Amino acid sequence: MPKARWPTKAVMTQIYEQHFWGGKDYDFYSGEGSYEPKIITPYINSVVDFLKTHGCKLTVCDWGCGDFNIGKHLVSFTKYYYAIDIVDALIERNKKHFNFKNLEFHCLDIAEDHLPKADVVILRQVLQHLSNTEIEKIISKFNNYKYLILTEHIPLGNFTANLDKITNLNIRLKQQSGVDILKSPFNFKVNSHQILNEVILEKGKGRIVTTLYKL
Repeated sequence: MPKARWPTKAVMTQIYEQHFWGGKDYDFYSGEGSYEPKIITPYINSVVDFLKTHGCKLTVCDWGCGDFNIGKHLVSFTKYYYAIDIVDALIERNKKHFNFKNLEFHCLDIAEDHLPKADVVILRQVLQHLSNTEIEKIISKFNNYKYLILTEHIPLGNFTANLDKITNLNIRLKQQSGVDILKSPFNFKVNSHQILNEVILEKGKGRIVTTLYKL
């Protein structure tokens, strides 16, 4: 495999190995945003409500499933659930911890690899860590799906969308920026979109917004 494909894998593997997102008492920990009830409870409720409106018959592809503390609450409301992450050891750990008949884990690079067919893409607080080049590659795959449920951590109020950064554990918040796939340089076209959930964080820490896009 070409070495050019590995930087993001190395970065994310190191984040989990060194517990840069916290959770030193855990084997793998996807950060406070995957555990804090104020953040995850309304998110899970809003996504489950969406899945229920389709009779729990949608196939989901979760791009960046992390330690699966979120995904484990959603599987039962889907026809089938593909959970994807770039970190090999994390995926192997998830396979041992979570056992649903309609669940598969895969270790894949969502920017580079061929991804499973599904109705819905779930992409939760992933793009915010990536460079614009990687985001462009990921966005180019969205139109293979019917729906996108995208969650991003963005500033309060007005902000400059999509300032570029290197791929690492940080996000664009300190730059007073955040990812908006509808704005330049991405300019992604959708049929419609609506906010499913928004959580306002403590002063200075912005907001976490989950948007449903119909593609």
